[in-house]
Amino acid sequence: MQDEQVAAAYDARAAEYIALIGRIDRMERADALLIERWRDETPGALLDAGCGPGLWTAVLAQDAREVVGVDVSSAFLSAARAAHPRLRFEKASIRELPFADGAFGGILAWYSLIHIDPAELPATLAELVRVLAPGGRILIGFFHGEPGVQFAHAVAPAYYWSAGALTALLGDAGLAVVHAERREREPGAAGSVRPHGVVIAERG
Repeated sequence: MQDEQVAAAYDARAAEYIALIGRIDRMERADALLIERWRDETPGALLDAGCGPGLWTAVLAQDAREVVGVDVSSAFLSAARAAHPRLRFEKASIRELPFADGAFGGILAWYSLIHIDPAELPATLAELVRVLAPGGRILIGFFHGEPGVQFAHAVAPAYYWSAGALTALLGDAGLAVVHAERREREPGAAGSVRPHGVVIAERG
């Protein structure tokens, strides 16, 4: 889907989305621990690419870290700015980021690549790598399944990926995967019950 369609779909259901999974205490503790550990092990400024209502941006910003959150949804950005007025949020697409080459030591792409058409994912990854400093690291969260297969996401059409398929694409983009995992969702967790995948990759 194009950014405008994704933005419109999330704008229309932003209040519902935020009520369901818009608070950090609704997230699985394993996710929070992973993201916190990645943050602490990743030097430099951080980018929350596809920040939604800003809950993970706030986690990244702890201990006075320099963080920017970007999203295409105006409703999400309004909610993020209201909830976290001291943090920086910008309306931007992860396909075309308004930042200099190598601007960030780390990029969090937490379920923000799932709506990218598989044919367009290599170019999107290349854009993320462009703003990632040498030695920087990217953390990607995704729905685990048959790579590139579309499924009926609650808000907008989305695509499954696997650690193996993403490892190959990230390698083509100049990144080496240093961590990968797959696990089932915790019973009763907010949001989707689909299997969860993570990769962390580093730029050489």
